[in-house]
Amino acid sequence: MADKHRPRRGSMAFSPRKRANRQHGRVKSWPTTDLDEVRVQGFAGWKAGMTHVLMRDLNPYSPSAGIEVRHAVTVVEVPPIRVLAVRGYHMTPYGLQTAGEAWADAEDLDENIKGLFPRFANRSKADSQMQDGIKPAKRGGRQTMPKNHDSEANFNALKEHVLEEVRILVATQPSLVSGSPSKTPEIMELGLTGGNIEARLEWGKENLGKEIIFDDVYGVGQDVDVVGITKGKGFQGSVKRWGVKLLSHKNSKKRRQAGNLGDFGTGYVRSTVPQAGQVGFHHRTEYNKRILIIDDSENNNITPAGGFLRYGEVKNQYVIIKGSLPGPTKRLLRFRDATRSKGDVEPEKIEITHVSNSSKQGV
Repeated sequence: MADKHRPRRGSMAFSPRKRANRQHGRVKSWPTTDLDEVRVQGFAGWKAGMTHVLMRDLNPYSPSAGIEVRHAVTVVEVPPIRVLAVRGYHMTPYGLQTAGEAWADAEDLDENIKGLFPRFANRSKADSQMQDGIKPAKRGGRQTMPKNHDSEANFNALKEHVLEEVRILVATQPSLVSGSPSKTPEIMELGLTGGNIEARLEWGKENLGKEIIFDDVYGVGQDVDVVGITKGKGFQGSVKRWGVKLLSHKNSKKRRQAGNLGDFGTGYVRSTVPQAGQVGFHHRTEYNKRILIIDDSENNNITPAGGFLRYGEVKNQYVIIKGSLPGPTKRLLRFRDATRSKGDVEPEKIEITHVSNSSKQGV
C-alpha cells in the first residue's frame, strides 16, 4: 500500500501553549527608525468591545472600488498615561543592560502611583530610615525607587555612559476607566525613537511626570502592532486544542485522542504529539492593525445603547482598530510601532460613512 502524503493535522505553531505570566502583554523589541523628531513608540488601552463601520473602498484596483464596505472593528479606550522615569541602556558583553534611571518628583504623581513605591509615598520617612540603617519594606513583585532620588544628578550620570537606547517608564491610569476591574496602575516600558541619544534624554527630562495622550503617539491611518493576552478557555482536549481528526468508532475505544503517542524506542512522549492541556490565555501579537478613528467620548458617543457588554461606558479618548484584537473585554492591550510595515509609506486615506452604536445587549 502506498504511503499517504498530506499536511500534518494540528498546527504546532506557538508551542508550548502555556498560560501567560500576567494579564497584559510584554513588548520584547522596538523597531529602529531614522526620524529627526523624538517620539514615543507605544501606548496602552483597555478593550471595550466590537462594533462595525461602513467605509468607502478607496483602492482603485479593488473589485469594490468606490463602494461602501462593512468592516468589523474593535473599540479600545485609551486614557492618558503618565511618564514616571527615563531609563538608559548601554552595551555590555552580555547585550543591552540598564545603565541608570531618572525618576520624576513625587509631587508630580498621584496617590495611586505613589502607593506602588514605599519610598515614593513617604519620602522623608524613608530617608530617615535609610540614615538609621533600616531598609524600608518592599512590596512583593513591585519595583522600588532608587536610593538617590535626585533627578538632575541621575540625568547627569546617564550622560556619562555611552548609551545605545533610551526608553521611558510609564504608568497607566485605570482609575479613569469605568470598565477596568483593577484600579492599580501598571508600570511598563516604552521605546523612544528619533534624533540622537542627547535629544531623547532631553525629551524625557522635559516630559518627566507629565501625561501623554494617544494623539501624541499615533495618527489615523497608521498601522500598529497590538500585543495582548488571548481569552482563556482552560483545560481542553486534543481535538479542540490542536484540531486533530476524530478517529473511527471502531478504533480502540477512543475517538477524541491522537492515534498513538509515538514509537516504543523513545522513552518519553514527544512534544509534537497533540495532547490535552491549556487553551487560551496565551501571549500573542497582532501585526499591522489599522487605526480608523481617534476621538474623544464627548465629541462622538461611541458607547452603544445599554453600554458595551461586560464593560460599560467609554468615558475617555478611544481608538477604533480595523478587525479583531486578542483577549476579552476589559483586557489591557499594548500598542507598538508596526515592525512588519511596508516601509516609509504614507497612511492611507480613510472615508468612514457610518459607525454603528446600536445596542449590543441582544447579541
